[in-house]
Amino acid sequence: LPSPPFIDAPGLANLRDVGGYEIAGPSHRPPHQMVRRGLLYRSADPSGLTAEGVAVLSDQLGIKTVFDLRSVVELSRDGTPPTPSWDGSASVFVPIFLDKDYSPEALAVRFNNYSDGLEGFVRAYSSILAAAADPGHPHAPFRTIFESLASAPPSPLLVHCTAGKDRTGIFCALVLALCGVDDEAIAHDYSLTDLGLAQLKEATVQKLINGDALRGDRARAERMVSSRKENMLATLATLRATYGSVETYVTAHCGVPAAAVEQVRRNFIVNI
Repeated sequence: LPSPPFIDAPGLANLRDVGGYEIAGPSHRPPHQMVRRGLLYRSADPSGLTAEGVAVLSDQLGIKTVFDLRSVVELSRDGTPPTPSWDGSASVFVPIFLDKDYSPEALAVRFNNYSDGLEGFVRAYSSILAAAADPGHPHAPFRTIFESLASAPPSPLLVHCTAGKDRTGIFCALVLALCGVDDEAIAHDYSLTDLGLAQLKEATVQKLINGDALRGDRARAERMVSSRKENMLATLATLRATYGSVETYVTAHCGVPAAAVEQVRRNFIVNI
């Protein structure tokens, strides 16, 4: 895997640094800026981390906080072991969905056209945005992570779900968009999950085609586990059509204070 952005941590798939992208920038920002590396990392489920992998996260990357976007249903269904911890670390449970299974198999049932292409992905990703912005959500998942990113000085953190593709991808897209990264680059970052999960793809596809929703339909299963750029491009367009802008969604709907958004920008935007 290309490094950057991918990082090798034994036992952890799809680990990469979200930073490093050049900021296209609106007119009020000077050119030649980029998203700072070493602050925000994304990955798949880290419960399989080996001791060597833990050392990468703790000693090499300096990660102290791990945000888990999975639901209670997913954790109880899979009997997933807890995320390994290390000195000074904390795992923060911030589920997007309180009581819904958001695994690929469950999505195939809930969004019957999810595996058929773009429309299904947009529907699924719109449900992520709506759930995270629910004013009654007891964990306020996106607001909680943004407030951590707005710390001064900032501390490196990891965000993950099961595959590090859908829920994690949406959150990272929000961060990059707020920093001024253009949609094409955001969609590229999303698409890198195809590389990050390549070794796990066949097992996931087999699990899907053995299930009731996609029984024997390999083509649909492969589309479902993919991370095509157009999925993210269409989702960002739908987000703006629904909420007005990424910043309006984050502040007015997720409840992140405008001052925290500006602090996130100060933390992340650096001169090249």
